[in-house]
Amino acid sequence: MNPLEKVTTGMTAEKLVTVTPEMTVGHVVPGMPEVYGTPMMILHMEMAAGSAVQPFLPAGHVSVGMMVNIRHLAATPVGRTVRATARIVAIDARSVLFEVEAWEGDRKIGDGTHRRGVVNVAEFEQRFGVTRPTAEMAQDRIQQARSQFRAF
Repeated sequence: MNPLEKVTTGMTAEKLVTVTPEMTVGHVVPGMPEVYGTPMMILHMEMAAGSAVQPFLPAGHVSVGMMVNIRHLAATPVGRTVRATARIVAIDARSVLFEVEAWEGDRKIGDGTHRRGVVNVAEFEQRFGVTRPTAEMAQDRIQQARSQFRAF
C-alpha cells in the first residue's frame, strides 16, 4: 500500500500564530532584535505542511521534514498575527513537495519550498533505536511533575 495514495497536488493548509516574545530572535540570541525569528517561521511553515497531509495518511504514518529552502523577507514584531501556508505542488513515491509562504496581513514575510517524507512511526522508531517510557514510567513522571508543580 502506498501511504500517499490519498494525497493530491493542490491540497493546502495554514497555521495562524500570534508572535510572542519567545518566538523572537532576540529571545534566543541576546542583543538581537525582538522580531519573529526565521527558525520559528520555518517551524510554522512545516506545521502547515504537515497539517495538509496528515488527515490523508494511513494510521501509524506521519510526515517528517526533509528539506527547507526558505527566504525570510520582512520583520514582524511581537503581537502581530502570522499566517503560514502550505500547498502541495509535487508528490513522489515517498515524499511531498510544498510551496510555503508566511504572511502578516497582506504583506508576504517569507516564502520557499519544503519537502516532507512519509514514515511508519513504529518502523522509523525501531530503525533509529527510539525508546518510549513504559506506561508505568510515564505515570511516575506525571506524578512527579504534578507534585513539583504543587510545590510552587
